[in-house]
Amino acid sequence: MPTSMPDIAHSADALQEGKLDWVGMGNIELPLLLSSKGLNDTPVTAKADAFVSLDRKDAKGIHMSRLFLALDELSCEQTLSPSTIRAALDSFITSHEGLSHSAKVTFNFELPLRRASLLSGKQGWKNYPVIITATLQDGHFNLELAVDVTYSSTCPCSAALARQLIQNAFEQKFAGQSLDHASVHAWLGTTEGILATPHSQRSVTNIKVKLDEHSQEFDILGLVDLVEDELKTPVQAAVKREDEQEFARLNGQNLMFCEDAARKLKALFEQENFQDYYIKINHYESLHAHDAVAYAVKGLKDGYRV
Repeated sequence: MPTSMPDIAHSADALQEGKLDWVGMGNIELPLLLSSKGLNDTPVTAKADAFVSLDRKDAKGIHMSRLFLALDELSCEQTLSPSTIRAALDSFITSHEGLSHSAKVTFNFELPLRRASLLSGKQGWKNYPVIITATLQDGHFNLELAVDVTYSSTCPCSAALARQLIQNAFEQKFAGQSLDHASVHAWLGTTEGILATPHSQRSVTNIKVKLDEHSQEFDILGLVDLVEDELKTPVQAAVKREDEQEFARLNGQNLMFCEDAARKLKALFEQENFQDYYIKINHYESLHAHDAVAYAVKGLKDGYRV
C-alpha cells in the first residue's frame, strides 16, 4: 500500500519561530485576459507576485503551490477584474486556514492601446506599463492601479533663451531698415531666422491611484486619457508631417519644468477626487547628464508617502 508523501511545511517544526509579514512567489509568468472600462477584453502577459502572511509563528512555511493554482485558475477560466482578484485573494487565505490571515497579489504588464494621431487621423499601438496591486487584510480589500505615461517636455528657460537669440538675430539683420512683410516672412523661414530651438526631452510620469474597495471595474484607458489630456504632449504612435508639426506647436505652447507637470497633475487629481494618489515626474534631461524629478501625493495620514 503506497505511503503518503511528507508535507514538511505542515508537519515539520520551524528552525526558528516567528511571524512573517509576507511569504510567497515572485515573477510568476501569467497570461491574462484583462477586463477594463472602454476596452474589449484584452490579452496581456503579466508577471505576478503572490503572497500570504505567515501568522502562525511555529509553522515551517506556507503552501506555495496553492497560490500558484489559484492564479492559474484566474488565468485560464476568468478575466482580470477587481472581483476576480478579490476572489483569488480570498482563496489564498482560505487555503491557508490556521496559517494566514492576509493576502497580497501584484500584476505587472504592458497594456497595448490604440492611439490616434494629432491631425492626420492615422492610428498606432502604444504600450503602457501597468501595475495592479491588491491586498486582503481582516476582510478589508485594498486595490491600487499604477500606470506610466510618456510625454514630451520643453524647458521654459531654454525657450526664453532661444527667443532672445532669435530677437538678437532679427536686430542684426534688419536694424535701421524699412521692414517689408515679404522680407521678414522669408527670413523667418530660414535657419538664420530661427537659429535656436529650445531643448525638450522624453519624460515619464509614474501614477498610482487608490481605487474604492467596491470598484466593479478598472478604467485604465480613462486614467491614461486624463493624464495625457492634461499634459498635452503625449508621445505619438503613427505620425505624418502634419502630426509632427502639431506636436511641435503643442510643445511650444505647453512649456513646463518638472514642477509644472507635477502641479498640473496634482490639481487634476484633487479635482477628480481620487481617494489617494502618488505622482512622480521624471524629465530625462537632454541638456544635463542628470534627470529633473518631482513628486506629489495627496497627503493623507496613512496614505502614500514619497
